[in-house]
Amino acid sequence: MSSAKKNVRRKPGPTPPPRKKASKWKVFWMVAGIALIFPLIFVVKWTLELPNYRELERIKLASNTKVLDRNLQYLGTLPVTLPTGVKIDRNIVGLEDMSPYLPMAIVTSEDRRFFQHYGLDFIGLGRSLLKMVMGERLEGGSTITNQVIKNTLLSELSGGRTLERKYKEWILSVQVERYFSKDEILIDYLNLIYLGSGGYTDLIGVDMAARGYFGKPAKNLSLAESVYIATLVPSARRYFDYEAYRPLMKSLLNRMVEDGRITQQQADAAWKEQIRPAGWRVRYDREGNLLAAELVNDKAKNIRPNRNTFASHYLQQLEKQLRDILPSSAFTGTGGLKVITAMDKQAQESIEQASRNARVPSGATMGAAIVDPYTGDVRAMVGQKLDVFSREWNNAAQSKRQVGSSIKPLLYATAIEEGYQQFHTELDAPVSFKCAGCPNGVYSPKNFSQTSTGQETTLRSSLDQSLNLPTVRLADRIGIDTFKDKLRDLGFEVQGNEGLSLSIGTLESNPLKMALVYASFVNGGKLHEPNYVLKVENSNGQVLYDAENHRTDGKRVWKEQTAFVMWDMLRGVVYDRTGGLARNAQISGRLVGGKTGTTNDVKDLWFVGVTPELAGAVWVGKEEGGAMPENSYSGVIAAPIWRDMMAGALRGKPYKNVVRPSGVVFESHAGYRMAVVKDIPPPQQNNNTQVQTEETPPQETVPDATTQETTPTPDTDPNADDGTMLVILDKTTGYLADASTPVENRVERRIRKEDLDSFVKPQEVQPDPSTDPSTQPEPSVEEVPIEDPTVYPEDSTAPDPTVEEVPLEQGQPDPAFENPAGQAPPSEGSGFTGE
Repeated sequence: MSSAKKNVRRKPGPTPPPRKKASKWKVFWMVAGIALIFPLIFVVKWTLELPNYRELERIKLASNTKVLDRNLQYLGTLPVTLPTGVKIDRNIVGLEDMSPYLPMAIVTSEDRRFFQHYGLDFIGLGRSLLKMVMGERLEGGSTITNQVIKNTLLSELSGGRTLERKYKEWILSVQVERYFSKDEILIDYLNLIYLGSGGYTDLIGVDMAARGYFGKPAKNLSLAESVYIATLVPSARRYFDYEAYRPLMKSLLNRMVEDGRITQQQADAAWKEQIRPAGWRVRYDREGNLLAAELVNDKAKNIRPNRNTFASHYLQQLEKQLRDILPSSAFTGTGGLKVITAMDKQAQESIEQASRNARVPSGATMGAAIVDPYTGDVRAMVGQKLDVFSREWNNAAQSKRQVGSSIKPLLYATAIEEGYQQFHTELDAPVSFKCAGCPNGVYSPKNFSQTSTGQETTLRSSLDQSLNLPTVRLADRIGIDTFKDKLRDLGFEVQGNEGLSLSIGTLESNPLKMALVYASFVNGGKLHEPNYVLKVENSNGQVLYDAENHRTDGKRVWKEQTAFVMWDMLRGVVYDRTGGLARNAQISGRLVGGKTGTTNDVKDLWFVGVTPELAGAVWVGKEEGGAMPENSYSGVIAAPIWRDMMAGALRGKPYKNVVRPSGVVFESHAGYRMAVVKDIPPPQQNNNTQVQTEETPPQETVPDATTQETTPTPDTDPNADDGTMLVILDKTTGYLADASTPVENRVERRIRKEDLDSFVKPQEVQPDPSTDPSTQPEPSVEEVPIEDPTVYPEDSTAPDPTVEEVPLEQGQPDPAFENPAGQAPPSEGSGFTGE
């Protein structure tokens, strides 16, 4: 700025009016308004968040709802979960099942005006406020009604004394007192209070405490024993110092006399009673004064859980289904309910015993389920590796784990549905596919053994040995999108961006779902929803729900012919000589089919299997995820668990067989008798779904298939069947050639189809697998003696082991399968090369 401008004198402007000072009253009201608005906001928010006080009626449901299995065997009472997550899973005892002194003592100790107030004890609140002002320890003021609400409806806020908790507690207390009777509130309180640790379980409720401390039910407690338990309500730690807290009993007895609940004579007699809490050695004088007290066994009060531990995971799912099928009014009626479940108690006992006996890697747990293939009824379930303290998380129904190779039967069934046969071959050789998200832009799968034969392999043999390379090639051939559509049809969650790795196990599922899907292979191709409830009745005998009125035929997911062919292939995994992965799943006297599954880094071990009577699945792994030891094999760990639980579930049950539908016949291919779908056009062999970028050229090998259908010549009708077929014979023996036959000894011959059996090499001339080094198991495989599955117990319902080679009418049950050449049940020497 120039000096001239600096010297210019400015004219003074108009004087602004003086600012008005806010009056003291305005400031006061502004501050007061702000001070009131903020609490009002919280009050409105907390009021809107109040839970429904009528949910307390579910506590009565826990004791009044009786649960039975499908054969009307009593299982226990229904565990009930409140909206806050509090689980009520014990027998609730009423006032008539308690010593009359017990509620008297606890009311006198905890809430002397319980029968006079309406949920809020203003005298107690005033006393607590006075103590707080005087700087004394804050205690009291909380009514029995408050404590019931705190431990149930507001359990998530019970950890601290917050204004939010107290506000909600007070409002709910008034609501509860208006709706429920005093006796109902007191019963809830006496059954829910914590009274110490019982070793195997916490002592929750006065009945469990009576059994833990005095070895008797609550109904048989004396006045002195009732008073002792009442002194433990504020702090169960008082148990460990009997001498210090003995005077509290005298004080409580005196207050009970003051309140007119007992007489002075009763109080004096109770004081002189020489009670001995579990684990204590005590001495008294004649007047009831303590002379000595020594805790000699702090575990003496430990008791077995007095609650429903049997089928706890099953009952979780049962409760969920009951909520879905019954109106809320059904849970609040007087007298409770009678629920007949779909459970078979024998099967449940078997699956729980198998869980306890299961030999799983360190840190691993498990989940398993057994279902009825023809209805979807869940016969048994266990969600954990059971021990004394079993977690509530249900791995059988709630988890999602990669299924590994147990998905392969679903791919092969899709291929059968598309017109392929189980004698169709794919090359077992290294291959790579374009993959945008894979390293170097290619996906290069490997077999579990990290090796390959370089030979064409039938689908049956590929499934037997759980080979990845032929499986991925098959997925590419039929189209991965076709497979995804089928998985969605089966009810699996498929994101849509999965690649060919989906065909060998990246799908996630749980044992219950896998059991239901595999069940479709023995029930004619239908998928059922899981069901836990057969019938529900109220206390008057009125039927509230009957599953028979809601049954469906199931959703058709496979053709009948496809389902039967897959049952035949799954049976091969268990019994074929070239298999062996599932040999530990064999059950003496029963027909079994199934598949193992192992995921990368051995994070998950599976076995999913079926019999004509039941289907089941087992998963083993770490609940938090993570790898298990590399030498953990599903055939060695999961399959025996499956065998044990299924054998127990089937013990004494009638035998069934799988119905062979029309259009399916048995033919010999590659040394096996295979179920084959007839009168279907062959699939197109072109492949447009993936672009193969590089592939190891196959060695010049001879296919292991030993039979071929006749190729029509130009001068013949391609639709005509002259009754002959082209085969490859070993000219040195005259029998069908196999993979070991030298090329120079192979000759092509045309024979009549009905003469094929005469060219099959007899069983007795084949090498003994127990001495053949090529069939010996790898060193890491545990040798488990296997009973002969072809030997049936003496039972008139057992299937006839004879197979007649005659066409069966549709719906006619197929006789039990025999074991043709190359297909006898494996001995101890049959090993495996993959999972």
